[in-house]
Amino acid sequence: MHLRNIHRYGYDFQKLIATHPELGNHLVESPSGATTIDFSDATSILEFNTALLKHHYKIKYWKLPEGSLYPPIPGRADYIHHLADLVGKGGKNGLDIGCGASAIYPILGNSIYDWKMVGCDVEDESVAFAKKNTSKIDPIEIRHQIDKGNIFKGVILEGESYDFTMCNPPFYGSEEEAVKANMSKQRKLGTYEERRNFAGHAHELWCNGGEALFIKRMIKESVAYKGQVGWFTCLLSRKQNLKKPIKQLGKLQAEVKVIEMATGNKESRFVAWRFKS
Repeated sequence: MHLRNIHRYGYDFQKLIATHPELGNHLVESPSGATTIDFSDATSILEFNTALLKHHYKIKYWKLPEGSLYPPIPGRADYIHHLADLVGKGGKNGLDIGCGASAIYPILGNSIYDWKMVGCDVEDESVAFAKKNTSKIDPIEIRHQIDKGNIFKGVILEGESYDFTMCNPPFYGSEEEAVKANMSKQRKLGTYEERRNFAGHAHELWCNGGEALFIKRMIKESVAYKGQVGWFTCLLSRKQNLKKPIKQLGKLQAEVKVIEMATGNKESRFVAWRFKS
């Protein structure tokens, strides 16, 4: 994890439970005898993340629709910290593309670095929950992207400027691909079940072409907003998906950076680009 990520030092479960007592019902003992939670259980993950938000980030209210994707707070915080290294810490304006019901990136960006954040999403329910989750945080605004064919158009308004945009795009290209990957993971863990047993709504998990096509569309559309955005950034889970966007950005003569991240055994990265003035 990033050196400034407070979660790199582990979790004090007693303090977390004191802040969010519901977490106490989900503690288990690891094979080594340490206190932990069952990270294969969606409800346990939800209560754990809620406790982290309440204890470390002073978020008093955070609710998600049933069956939502539960964002792992430590990994989401890592993206924020690496962004701060890229754009600087103070007085920044950011835009989160696809903030989801959790609005987790706007919440963390504001809580950790006091950034002014705009989050947007295409789904009515996600927008409604995101607005409620951030209703007490004045520097955060949630917008509804009503045109699913656009990413920035209709969200970045005339006369606005942002120090950065960020995005965690849907990973999979189809429901079939998502289910297949989940089944493979369950087999490796020895918990295989012949059903989809992971959290997340369709729009959170897959889109046509997956993350590879999404970032291609984002890069193409970003050209029209190069005068209003400092750095465009987008997460890419698969390292093999880096080659094409870097080539695409090279043709556009953009400055490109690939920021590598690691949370536990999971490796990820985000691509950052900006255009010469």
